[in-house]
Amino acid sequence: MNLDSLIRDNIKTLKPYSSARDEFKEFSSDIVFLDANENPFENGVNRYPDPQQLSVKAKLSEIKGIPSEHILLGNGSDEVLDLIFRVFCEPNKDNIITLPPTYGMYSVLANTNAVGIKEVPLNEDFQPNVDAILKTADANSKLLFLCSPNNPTANSFDAKKVEDLIRKFEGIVVIDEAYIDFSNQESWLSRLNEFPNLIVTQTLSKAYGMAGIRLGICFASEEIINALNKIKPPYNVNQLTQTKAFERLIKIDDVNKEIAAILDERKRLIEKLNSISFVEKIFPSDANFVLVKVDNATGRYNELVKKGIVVRNRTNQPGCENCLRFTIGTEKENTRLLNTLKDIQ
Repeated sequence: MNLDSLIRDNIKTLKPYSSARDEFKEFSSDIVFLDANENPFENGVNRYPDPQQLSVKAKLSEIKGIPSEHILLGNGSDEVLDLIFRVFCEPNKDNIITLPPTYGMYSVLANTNAVGIKEVPLNEDFQPNVDAILKTADANSKLLFLCSPNNPTANSFDAKKVEDLIRKFEGIVVIDEAYIDFSNQESWLSRLNEFPNLIVTQTLSKAYGMAGIRLGICFASEEIINALNKIKPPYNVNQLTQTKAFERLIKIDDVNKEIAAILDERKRLIEKLNSISFVEKIFPSDANFVLVKVDNATGRYNELVKKGIVVRNRTNQPGCENCLRFTIGTEKENTRLLNTLKDIQ
């Protein structure tokens, strides 16, 4: 695949902004910095942050087994996705393919960037319809979004179907792995170097418990990362986010313990939900949430809210009629949910 042909012409010729910290990267205690028009009085955040987040990337590289040159960080995954749109999609000309029900920001970002949307619904098992996707794609289909494990359905996509799409789709395949840490399936990071058109996105918001700091991660070929870096704002990840992310990453054992606890609670919640009379179906979950079909999703949602429990009503999503989405909480929170469900049945 010729990646260069997929990148927008104006991006190829664009000269990226060079910040003060891009131009000078050597640091020592006796250097006086008078180059970036910063406030000189030290308070911990008076200096601009590292524009390339090198320490965070180095730790991620160690944990994920991916070289830093293949990593880009963003102000949440949504910024990462927006950068991907702006590198590969020509406004008012190109289109993307999404597989509803799926994460809603793909369509929001497409509309924001004046990019067309082609929807190919998942089949009844919430798996991609490979033939339909390839038939729907045209010469201007630049991005294919695969959310696996999928939100809101919680299932992982069949690996053979995904590989088939990566090999045959004549554009960029973006696999959104926000929930991969809760899945038994292997991350597509293990095969990143096989597919030049593959982008894998992950986040610190879910398994790492850092939704509040907004840090999204993009893994791709060095060529794609270089193109994204051309248009990345110079200081898109602030110093507080970088500091908190690094502190969390060096405590990966704590993260793994929390993941294990969530998985234990997911198993318990699924087992107990089977005894609730109005629960009609519990869908398989590879995420930190469970999609559950009930008799009346809107009615049950409102009953739970009155009892002080907020879940997500997904009944308006394709294939999710009368479905509620339960995030896995603490043992205490899940017990309260289960007791409340018993009370209202």
